[in-house]
Amino acid sequence: MNTLTPPAFSVLVCLRLLLAVLPLPDQNLLKHDHQLSSPLTSYLRLSEGLWLLDNNIDPYIGGAFHHSPLLLSLFSTIVPPLPIIWAVSDAVGAWALLRIWRARQGLSSQKGTRSNVENLIVSVYLLNPYLLLPSLALSTSTFENALTLLALMFASQGKVSSALLAIAFAVHLTPSSILLLLPILMVLLSSPVSHLASPRPFHGGLKRIPFLFGEFTLYWLVLVGAACTIAGGSWNWVRASWGASLTLPDLTPNPGLWWYFFTEMFDHFRPFFLMVFSVHLVIYILPICIKFQHDPLYAAFLLVGVLGTFKAYLTLADPGLFLSMISIFPEVHGYLRHPIITTLLHLHAALLLPLQHVLWVSEGRGNANFYYAASLVMGMANGAGLVDACWAGMRIAVGDAKVWTEEKIDGEKGKGKVWEVVQQ
Repeated sequence: MNTLTPPAFSVLVCLRLLLAVLPLPDQNLLKHDHQLSSPLTSYLRLSEGLWLLDNNIDPYIGGAFHHSPLLLSLFSTIVPPLPIIWAVSDAVGAWALLRIWRARQGLSSQKGTRSNVENLIVSVYLLNPYLLLPSLALSTSTFENALTLLALMFASQGKVSSALLAIAFAVHLTPSSILLLLPILMVLLSSPVSHLASPRPFHGGLKRIPFLFGEFTLYWLVLVGAACTIAGGSWNWVRASWGASLTLPDLTPNPGLWWYFFTEMFDHFRPFFLMVFSVHLVIYILPICIKFQHDPLYAAFLLVGVLGTFKAYLTLADPGLFLSMISIFPEVHGYLRHPIITTLLHLHAALLLPLQHVLWVSEGRGNANFYYAASLVMGMANGAGLVDACWAGMRIAVGDAKVWTEEKIDGEKGKGKVWEVVQQ
């Protein structure tokens, strides 16, 4: 039997390719669903940009197109935007997640592995509705997730140039992915193996960080130069693509927390709160990386959860990546405090979001407050999962406490408590 991939991987990838080839009923509804794609990742906006380009019109002038020129060039000159490309991207993401798991466990790709665990990891990614539905809607967030996992996979395998190039691509497509740069550098300088149960100071060579950051910057600048060349030397794409994440020009509803807040915002307060919301994302980097310096791969996982909660243009694919990645950290599962509550919150949000979306956008029987209330439930679910993962990652270092009672103390029968720490 092939030990490189578990049986479930081949089966699920074939099913995913079948979904890409067969015509699906109501697929256009998925493309118009605001929960599955945002103005920055929408297939409809991408198609509009390709049409404008074919008619010799700058797609970045009107303010409706926000994709990178690299995607524009890919789908206009190399391959058309066919659904099978999204299916292949899903398969690449699942394969990368599997390789991250193997690197974390110290398993060789040429030896036998635990098929049951790997079947579960692959299934959690390819069958996750938060990831599958945006992919069926042809949202470009599928590519962003695949690039993120590839960067983490290459970093876990110690492939410096490949990891930095992958994260440079991810940052180019979505600037908020810069949050993951520091933990990826730390993984490259240390090890992806779990040290959550035995914290220790970071032991990597910090003197190499400037050189690694310089290499990342070089790759990123090359991508910027390529994008400018594709855009005909114009810099309009910078404001339309990267600037959209910072200035929030399109207030299309989404499952995130930004859009409604800035819908109600007075214009003279808008620049200040845009700054506050943007800086709020950045402040998590150092605390998480310092606290989990002994396990930078887990720090990267937590920062993926931060993006899946507080990203400007959030789609279900963002928290979906966080939820799928938790499968490669089985050592913390027993230390989660409220996994049932978090699961119920996600189930509640998954039911409320489409219901309120239909009532407000399609039927016109509700209003923005209804949909934003469902978005707040989604925010609570994402936040609960993130906080619980932080707690579990710290709690595992303490271990299990056992209480002994009815113990004799100095010949007298009394009750005493002896705490024994058991590392797992």
